[in-house]
Amino acid sequence: MTRLSVRVPASAANLGPGFDTLALALDLYNELEVELTDADLALTIEGAGEGELPKDASNLIVRAALKLFRILGKKPPGLRLRSVNCIPLGGGLGSSAAAIAAGLLAADAIAGAGLSREDLLKVASDLEGHADNSAAVLFGGLILVSEGTLDCQVPIVDLQVAVVVPKLDLPTLQMRRILPRNVPLTDAVFNIGRTSMTVEALRRGDYELLSRAMEDRLHQPYRTPLIPGFDAARKAALQSGAAAVTLAGAGPGLIAFAPTGHARIADAMAESLHSFGLSTQSFVLAPARDGAQVRSPD
Repeated sequence: MTRLSVRVPASAANLGPGFDTLALALDLYNELEVELTDADLALTIEGAGEGELPKDASNLIVRAALKLFRILGKKPPGLRLRSVNCIPLGGGLGSSAAAIAAGLLAADAIAGAGLSREDLLKVASDLEGHADNSAAVLFGGLILVSEGTLDCQVPIVDLQVAVVVPKLDLPTLQMRRILPRNVPLTDAVFNIGRTSMTVEALRRGDYELLSRAMEDRLHQPYRTPLIPGFDAARKAALQSGAAAVTLAGAGPGLIAFAPTGHARIADAMAESLHSFGLSTQSFVLAPARDGAQVRSPD
């Protein structure tokens, strides 16, 4: 195979209480076009990250591909890569996981290794340090993970979500460092119960249950104070018809669940954040049920 493309979805992890265990793939995509050449690496980036992301071997797509070639004992070929990105950088929608998955899937296809998605997830988890976003990208839909492996892919009803990503530099690593190393047992028990409720609510489309389920004591109380206007935007979404509003991953993006009125809810969150001096991107998205896809030219 000398030419191929890889389509990778966005993802929102945690979904309130499911810290590092729960994630949902979303139908906002990055596309990686790959061509084997006799020349050195050439990478172009369009869309999100254009002019910001590195275009050499330090790029996360390339790092992931090179790591898999090393694991497979294969010499990397010359590559011409074109990454067309729609997933915002650093917004909580899994841009890093998407880049890693794109690189791994491209390398696997080029090498003809035929690795399982479970095997690729182990490599992705090692690169990113956690498996939730990567599992959602590779498998699609709503996923549950533990200790770097996929535990369950949960069937859920058809739904849409409103997502607003404020332009705010809050790197995921920074947002993890602010979390406490130890938490009270009562908070851990609270989150276990709410995570179970969240999964069941999404499985059957019970928005009343979801409104009670997406509460969290492990990460959001420490992260949301760093996002100007988070509480106001959450309130605006609820007043506009959202059943539940939570951080997308570590933030600063917000994701709102509702049976209807998603564009109205996204507008309300965006307008609220604008009043705090933040520019935003807004999306109405559905689950990406099939996960990442590798395609060869017609």
